[in-house]
Amino acid sequence: FFKMVRMDVLADCLKSIVNAERVGKRQVMIRPSSKVVVKFLQVMQKKGYIGEFEIIDDHRSGKIVIELLGRVNKCGVISPRFDVPVSGLEQIASNLLPSRQFGHVILTTTYGIMDHEEARRRHTGGKLLGFFF
Repeated sequence: FFKMVRMDVLADCLKSIVNAERVGKRQVMIRPSSKVVVKFLQVMQKKGYIGEFEIIDDHRSGKIVIELLGRVNKCGVISPRFDVPVSGLEQIASNLLPSRQFGHVILTTTYGIMDHEEARRRHTGGKLLGFFF
């Protein structure tokens, strides 16, 4: 009985969201959950890309049910998690995102997980987690 090892929980999560959005589903269930996944989803929710999400504790790794709004065009992880200095934020954002007006690059910084705009306001660099637009 061989089970595929989850290498990157966040990558799986974002993949499921994109796939569900493409098919036009209204909600998607994601397992396993992790702190990073939850934080990433909170940023997406704050920016209005996904609706409510509910964390279901099944006494294992947990599941998350996410309400979709049909707003996500693409989201993904950046692996390996490159270091980005404050000066490099612009460059990274323009590399990853389709236009300057929309899209968010998510970084993990000493102040927690945030998008590149907030990181610029806080004047902090960090490691790249992923992006969505």
